[in-house]
Amino acid sequence: MRRETRRRFLISGLVLGAFAPDILRAEVYQKPEAFLAEVFDSVPRPKVLWLTKSIQSEAEKILGHPPADLRQRYWSDGRRDVWILEEIGKEQLITAGFVVADGRIEHVRVLAYRESRGQEVREPAFLKQFEDAGLAQGGRLDRNIDGIAGATLSVRAMERMARLALYFDRESRR
Repeated sequence: MRRETRRRFLISGLVLGAFAPDILRAEVYQKPEAFLAEVFDSVPRPKVLWLTKSIQSEAEKILGHPPADLRQRYWSDGRRDVWILEEIGKEQLITAGFVVADGRIEHVRVLAYRESRGQEVREPAFLKQFEDAGLAQGGRLDRNIDGIAGATLSVRAMERMARLALYFDRESRR
């Protein structure tokens, strides 16, 4: 290799190396397509909930920031709905799937976790707390979710997504 080519190669490697920790840290536990196939016998076509100004306003109250998009895809077989949502934990996105039936959470799964710590939010013992949760007055969950030492921000992100899934589900049925 010529000297200049080697130099560029070395610099490229250093630049990529700076981002490698984020790339290596992203753990995909289940792809959304596989989650949907697990929930439904036959995966329905996706539907769209358009976030009107009033829905955006309520979503902002739940999240503590405006929603990222003006629409939210979801899947429904008429009995159960699946909402795949993303929210920032401490610094990175957490992707989770929520199954909602009759206004209550039936099942939750963390699909991808990108933070350097706090992965315990994907454990079944933690996620089981969300089962049968609904929305109480003021858009809060109707139960307390126990935290995890060292994962406070990820726990809060999961709670916000659960509240948002229940709220979106309620709005989609109007």
